[in-house]
Amino acid sequence: MVRHYLIKGRVQGVGFRWYVHSEAGALGLRGWVRNTEDGHVEVVAAGDANELAALRLALGRGSRGSRVDHVIEHQLDDSEDNDLGPFQIEGAW
Repeated sequence: MVRHYLIKGRVQGVGFRWYVHSEAGALGLRGWVRNTEDGHVEVVAAGDANELAALRLALGRGSRGSRVDHVIEHQLDDSEDNDLGPFQIEGAW
């Protein structure tokens, strides 16, 4: 299963991407997390239903110092999994 999440709130500049990376890595998910230009955070994750449900809960909780107002979730075609590797942070230096 592959999911796309858009997280809105105070999620940039508070360690949110690192938090997502840690949570997704612990769950064994594949995919990525990155900031968007409009101040949100975007996640694509692939795994089984239980792993993705656990990630969704973690996204809603957020990192220390963040404030999650909305998590928008979309199911992607399973073929999107073909290009995903180990979970990573995109745009981090």
